[in-house]
Amino acid sequence: MSARWEHFAHGADIGIRGIGTTKAEAFEQAALAMTAVVIEPSTITARESRNVECAAPDDELLLVEWLNALIYLMSVQRMLFGRFSVQPLDRSRLQGEAAGEKLDPARHRAVVELKGATYTMLSVKQQCGLWVAQTVVDV
Repeated sequence: MSARWEHFAHGADIGIRGIGTTKAEAFEQAALAMTAVVIEPSTITARESRNVECAAPDDELLLVEWLNALIYLMSVQRMLFGRFSVQPLDRSRLQGEAAGEKLDPARHRAVVELKGATYTMLSVKQQCGLWVAQTVVDV
């Protein structure tokens, strides 16, 4: 399977990278990488889902919009998401779904709180036949 995520070091913040066979899959994996900054994604049960629509003038800004929309939902609705689905609507818009559950302090041991996705090391590109979507998240 070529879809995967990873973290990379960046000073006081954390770099996240999503890798997939499609741009949408790379965005999904980037969201998983972001979740893994907070908590192990496999500990989250997909009980509820939230729809997310984003628009931006290019792929890089669209990635930031997508991740920041998820951070907003996590904060305002006190939810954790462990499964993501992204459908590109056109070159500058996406429609996504995040599935997860309400934060339960008895079961979920969040490590840090996400403040936002940044423009630092921001990149969405195709490499060796795979899409790579990366940025640094402020924690």
